[in-house]
Amino acid sequence: MPTVVGVGMACLDVLIRLRDMPTWERGGRISAFGFDGGGPVGTAMVAVQKLGVSAGYLGTVGTDRVAALKLGFLTEYGVDVSRVAVREGPETSIVIVYVDEVTGERTFAGVRREGERAVPLLPSELDRDYVLSADYLHLDGMNYEAGMEAARWIKAAGKTVVYDGHKTNADTVPQQVRDAISLVDVLICGEGFGHALTGQSDLYEAGRAALDLGPRIVVQTEGARGSYTVTRDERFHVPAFEVPVIDTTGAGDVFHGAYIVGMSHGWGLQDVARFATAVSAIKCTGLGGRAPIPSFDQVMSFLSERGIRIEE
Repeated sequence: MPTVVGVGMACLDVLIRLRDMPTWERGGRISAFGFDGGGPVGTAMVAVQKLGVSAGYLGTVGTDRVAALKLGFLTEYGVDVSRVAVREGPETSIVIVYVDEVTGERTFAGVRREGERAVPLLPSELDRDYVLSADYLHLDGMNYEAGMEAARWIKAAGKTVVYDGHKTNADTVPQQVRDAISLVDVLICGEGFGHALTGQSDLYEAGRAALDLGPRIVVQTEGARGSYTVTRDERFHVPAFEVPVIDTTGAGDVFHGAYIVGMSHGWGLQDVARFATAVSAIKCTGLGGRAPIPSFDQVMSFLSERGIRIEE
């Protein structure tokens, strides 16, 4: 049984690294191409597993060759998929990822076939004993009803719910996201999410306001500016590490998985944030959201080389 269970999205990423996007009038050159797994929760669970903590993924999968690839990019890293729900027919979660070869930034194009409608994971398809075997539950808002049911079970058992608040340019967040956050212990926000959730522009004030909605820890990730953590007792900033960036795909998802691993070791929150920041930085030095994720020992060496020690 896994230590960490994730309910949410996993997909197949088709990665295309290039300098200029082609147009109908002008083609272009691709400098790198590859396949990898993607999706917020799916990638976070791979990070958990690659860092030495057992992880299980709960979601859906189709029955075609693409679905087999999607599952393979979970199982080859050791993530347990024994409770994944099968949907007869083509895989519906496919994303084309265009990576800027100069900056490492990326843009996404989801594949949606005409008339296609994905059927989410249903609460009735959850294995309650399997979910409750975990100490941590990670959610990304996808497969919403099943995620909320799992969160209620985990909260009632006195265990930890972690939520991925996606990067956003919106002025507010949907009500169902607010409802989810009421069940959350650790809220990790992408850029803009804290402001959309609370209306506060100052990162620390947004974090403090978010605490009133349910979480006990709020972390706001700001890309190259690092992360900002707020609890009832402390607040602090952890800067990002400078590395040669190839691809930022999955950097936030990897941060979330690494953060859970740090908590599972019982470290202080500043050490947890430094560890997660290091894992995310190393991931950005390779193409794809999962393949470049380092091992636990590689992360500790990376930190040690920079004069940072985390005591077990």
